[in-house]
Amino acid sequence: MTVTAPAGFEAAGVVAGLKSTGKPDVAVVVNRGPLKVGAAVFTSNRAQANPIIWSRQAIADGVVEAIVLNSGGANCFTGPFGFQTAHQTAEKAAELLGVSAGDVLVCSTGLIGTGDEVFRAKVLDGTMRGVAQLSTDGGESAAQAIMTTDTIAKTAVRQGDGWTIGAMAKGAGMLAPGLATMLVVITTDAVLDAPQADAHLRAATRTTFDRLDSDGCMSTNDQVSLLVSGASGVTPDEAEFGAALADLCRELAVKLQRDAEGASHDITIRVEHAASESDAVEVGRSVARNNLFKAAIFGNDPNWGRVLAAIGTTTAHFDPYDVDVWMNGVRVCTAGGPDRPREEVDLTPRATDLLIDLKTGDAAATVLTNDLTHDYVHENSAYAS
Repeated sequence: MTVTAPAGFEAAGVVAGLKSTGKPDVAVVVNRGPLKVGAAVFTSNRAQANPIIWSRQAIADGVVEAIVLNSGGANCFTGPFGFQTAHQTAEKAAELLGVSAGDVLVCSTGLIGTGDEVFRAKVLDGTMRGVAQLSTDGGESAAQAIMTTDTIAKTAVRQGDGWTIGAMAKGAGMLAPGLATMLVVITTDAVLDAPQADAHLRAATRTTFDRLDSDGCMSTNDQVSLLVSGASGVTPDEAEFGAALADLCRELAVKLQRDAEGASHDITIRVEHAASESDAVEVGRSVARNNLFKAAIFGNDPNWGRVLAAIGTTTAHFDPYDVDVWMNGVRVCTAGGPDRPREEVDLTPRATDLLIDLKTGDAAATVLTNDLTHDYVHENSAYAS
């Protein structure tokens, strides 16, 4: 049931005609309470879509009654008309639910730079249809409605001691982090106040969604929202809840990685013995965004030289002539020089593990990425058409 697994939530996914495929394209998630707590993190891209601008304002008081999401159009770079569309979407949901528009978040995903009266009318109609079809069994249809180039709906649930967390996510391209990536809605019936929800969400996204760097491209519409109903009546152990939330976000991040556009390898980059966590992340991300390395993995070529060349562009503390590199369990480089023969490395499995030992400290980090394929280029060359 995804976002409707926790008590106190209803959801729906409906067809509004935004997608040419005729598939569901508007989702509504409503928090019935008794608590109406909300938290969210957003893309750090300076170019931000109108729903992001609206939702940043709406979340300021830590109160969220509902969230409306549409696929089939990003409502980004659509001028004042686009912001009015986001505002009217919140107002329509608020009117139907009997709440304040300032407590309704809005999310959009799809092609940037498109949006007209027809788009607005369809979103508003979808909002009305969604509210009319709200159900405690509506989580699956909502998860399907937010898909764009996704091939599968992405959902997750965690159970605690008397409380539950549910979630849905979409994302298959433009996966590079700011504070968050893609569109994600997380719900819980645990009892949390707004500062607790915000702290837990930021801690969880920092080590999960923020470490997913599939293609180095940061979206204008990224938003991860946490809605708290408190319907279980249970105040969770802080550490237990935080661990469960992080684990749920990690599962979703892996599902997003595995569904990345055109990918044939899912690459886990582990950086160990770094001087600091930030150094480890910088080194991992430098490899994740290196097209030469990603192309080599697509070709099943364990070209570790491209790994060293990539990490050499960072400001991290290490000696490039004292670095070890493993690929799928085989140490191909030691002390900045060749080790085992490349022929020993099998890169034909989809799961690819890269381990980089910087030998400078005790910090570590993991970054998730994918290879660069013909299919990725083809899919993104034809996206608008």
